[in-house]
Order: sequence, then structure tokens, then C-alpha cells
Amino acid sequence: MQFRRRLPSLTALVTLEAVLRRKSFTLAANELGVTQAAVSRQIAALEEELGQPLFLRKHRSIEPTAACVSLGATLAKSLADIAESVEAIRSRGQDVVTIGATVAFSSFWLLPRLAEFRRANPGILVRVISQDSPFALDDGEIDVAIRYGMPPFSDGTVIASRGDIITPVCSPDYLKRRGNGPLGSGDEFIETDVVDRSWYSWSQWFSLTGANVEFKPSLRFNHYTETIAAARAGQGIALGWRMLIGTFVEDGTLVQADGGELVAEDRYNVIVPIKAKRSNARNLAAAWLTASLHG
Repeated sequence: MQFRRRLPSLTALVTLEAVLRRKSFTLAANELGVTQAAVSRQIAALEEELGQPLFLRKHRSIEPTAACVSLGATLAKSLADIAESVEAIRSRGQDVVTIGATVAFSSFWLLPRLAEFRRANPGILVRVISQDSPFALDDGEIDVAIRYGMPPFSDGTVIASRGDIITPVCSPDYLKRRGNGPLGSGDEFIETDVVDRSWYSWSQWFSLTGANVEFKPSLRFNHYTETIAAARAGQGIALGWRMLIGTFVEDGTLVQADGGELVAEDRYNVIVPIKAKRSNARNLAAAWLTASLHG
């Protein structure tokens, strides 16, 4: 389709968008770096080409017609899309690193530490993709990921690995209400209901620790972030993964509910795609994640 033959002057369209946004020929002229007379000429030429007025000229103001408002809405969206595409192209020429992790790992572990990496590497643009479904490392979107599981992996190379310990946690207020002692049927258990059973359930916990406890969860969530938020709010006891909840233990909003501990079966792995192109940004991010994971 030959758009050039169907479209009015692009300069006139950009001018119209500025006039509508600024609600003034004068302010639009200042933004565009031209004279008010030049803006008036562009709008007049556009009105002539379209065969109808775009503004009602009043003594000290202008009022867009219905057709002008409709065209302006399309222009605003189209120009914003163009600007976003241009920015995306520009960013590809810069040092950009995309880090992938689960929602819980991003929220609880990665984000509190990310400022440290950005301070040390101010020239690198960081993009974080958080999702609980497995990342497809072969598509080239992810530069480095944190994947929970047991290596090796067919689509990536593991450069760092660390295990975790799971222990029941609750808020200090809840612990004060329940008192010390082993978990029992009188406790309020918060469950994380997910398809991925690498997140331990309370049934798994009691089975693996050998405890014989009759329990019924009083709260259920499909995201671990919500489970921990409820525990911090004093609504019960959750299974705490120490790597993820470390900041909350440090700030005192979570405490251990009893002395039970369980070593998790799998590990957190810093992994880089096998087919990924090497870049300075990726190497620096991978090295930082490795040091932070082991720190």
C-alpha cells in the first residue's frame, strides 16, 4: 500500500498533534521550534487538503472539531508507537542485559540487590522478565537467568548454583499469640497452591520431616509472594525459603515459627543460554549474580 499518496504532509500531521496537545498555536510553535505563522500555515494547508476546518477560531482560543479530535487521537497513538519503536532500536546499540527469574525470586531476592549492580555499572540498561513458567532460552530474549532445578540443562550453561533451606515462618505478632512449641492442628497454615511442585506443600513438609500433624490450611494463594505477604501480616505460618525471605528475617517482619528445617532438593542456578551471543553487559551481570548468589 502506497501510504505516501494517501497521507497529507507528515510535517502538518506532527504540527496538528502538537497543537491539540498544547491547545495553542503559540505553545505548539514554541515546542516545534518554528513561528506561530508557520504553524498556522501547516494547519491551513491540512484543512484545505482534508476539505474541512479542523478548528473553530475564537477570539482568544481554538476549539477542535469532532473530526479533528478523532484524527488527533489516532495521531497521538501512532506517534507514540513510532517513538517507542525508535527507542527500542536505539537501545539495541547500547549495553543492555535481560535477566529472567521467577516472580518470587525477582521480587524477594533480585530487586533488593539490583541497585548495587546498577550503581557499579551505570552504562548498562537492565531489563528484568519475571514469570513462573519456564523460560525458553533458545529464543534469544534472555541473556542470563536464575532457574530453580537440578542441572545440567539442555538449553543453558550453569555458572553458579546454590541450595536452600525451608523452615516455617510467621510474623512476630503471630508467634507471640501462639507461643513457642512444635506445629500443631491449632496453627493457621498458609498454603501455596501451584502446579509446579518444586514449591513444597505443607503435606510434603510434614511427610519429609516425619511430623504427624493433622492440619487444614486456612489460607491458600497461587503465588508465593502473596503467601509471604500474608505471613508477614500475621495471618498464619508459611513455609519460608531462606534465600528468598532473607531480607524479611533481617528486618524482623518474619521469624522462625519452630525449630524444623528441611534442605530443599533442587538448587538455584545462574544459567546463560548456550546459543547466546557474548556481550560485556551479559558477562558483568552473570559475574555479579554469581558473586551475589554465593555472598
